[in-house]
Amino acid sequence: MSEPQHPVDAGPADVVPDVVAVDAGGDDPGPPAVARDTRWAEALSRIVSGGWAVSLGAVVLAILAGSVMIAFTDENVQASAQYFFARPGDTFAAIGQAVGGAYAALFRGAVYNYTADSFAQGIRPLTQSMTYATPLIAAGLGLAIGFRSGLFNIGGQGQMLMAAVGAGWVGFAWDLPVGLHVIVAVAVGVAAGALWAGLAGLLKATTGAHEVIVTIMLNYIAFYLLSYLLATPGLLQAPGSANPKTPPMADTALLPRLLGPEFRLHLGFLLALCAVVLVWWILDRSRLGFSLRAVGENPHAARVAGIDVPRSTVLAMLVSGALIGLAGSTQVLGLITTGFSYDIDAGIGFDAITVALLGSSSPVGVLLAGLLFGAFKAGGSVMQASQGIPIEIVLVVQSLIVLFIAAPPLVRAVFRLPQPGRRRPAASRRPGAERREEVQR
Repeated sequence: MSEPQHPVDAGPADVVPDVVAVDAGGDDPGPPAVARDTRWAEALSRIVSGGWAVSLGAVVLAILAGSVMIAFTDENVQASAQYFFARPGDTFAAIGQAVGGAYAALFRGAVYNYTADSFAQGIRPLTQSMTYATPLIAAGLGLAIGFRSGLFNIGGQGQMLMAAVGAGWVGFAWDLPVGLHVIVAVAVGVAAGALWAGLAGLLKATTGAHEVIVTIMLNYIAFYLLSYLLATPGLLQAPGSANPKTPPMADTALLPRLLGPEFRLHLGFLLALCAVVLVWWILDRSRLGFSLRAVGENPHAARVAGIDVPRSTVLAMLVSGALIGLAGSTQVLGLITTGFSYDIDAGIGFDAITVALLGSSSPVGVLLAGLLFGAFKAGGSVMQASQGIPIEIVLVVQSLIVLFIAAPPLVRAVFRLPQPGRRRPAASRRPGAERREEVQR
């Protein structure tokens, strides 16, 4: 019997078929063993070990926790629980009705109202969710830029307030032609947010001041500065009014409605989508994005590589504040157009932190997380009105999402997700993988 012929080297490892040959055992090799394809197993392993799986798991766990709270606060569940051991089916039925009715109402208020008389009325909840998601997406992108650059920018509230001051002042005080007026108003709002965040970046780059402390202080400064401007006649306060509120925006400064006057969805949503594409290009396709990501990973190594770390820090905060400024501009020019007060940020500056964390600081992730939180906000009021469920439960669900996002090992343990970067067993590796790992080491 002649010796079995060994296969000729197939060249680079990338062209070797992604299969693993199983040893049949014995002295005689016999017929060739069936090759087991591992490409799909490897792809699934990469998906479930990534940040997307943890984010989805955090949302699922938060919704389950919300379901428990809904069940415990429902009067029918409490009444049937008193005779649980006599008729347990009544309790389970009451729980199903309470939880199912709550999330059905959330769906009707956030996605599609299947009880509406017309299709236009049916999709109104979806447009409301997109409207509420618009500033969350823009602000979340700004915070994601900071996170990817190693900066924890929690000054979204102050940057939104300053952007509202700039855009609102141009919106009601300037007299410009149609088209140009809204462009200038948005540009001034974006510039105001960028400058307010850039101040924190400049202090960190020149003095080493921590951005968390500086942005917190700037939030307070922006809030009380806006309060002063609104309480002083001749500044931002509406003429002839003692209330701390600005005049309404001029019609030429309003963001156009995308679906007509009966829907509140405005052009700001398209601007937020453009911002998603822009942030993706900055982070993944530009030299600026490479510098920001390098500084965020290791500023010392970036400095050795020739990157100007202080300059990158200031630029990161400028870009972050500009995107948050876009969120503030859309608030006063697209949603609250009859005049705004010092509560114009509506907590968006802090909710955007959750959006950025849930989206893993990636543009597409922030987009999806913003839409989810916009749906929570739009559907929460309907859930409260139709089912009598406190809207604070929605806030608790959002808070639990943050909690689970901050504890990835807990989410991985609950859903048995593999740890990222874990080495695969030797029998399931691709041919030539050991050689590439040795070269990389």
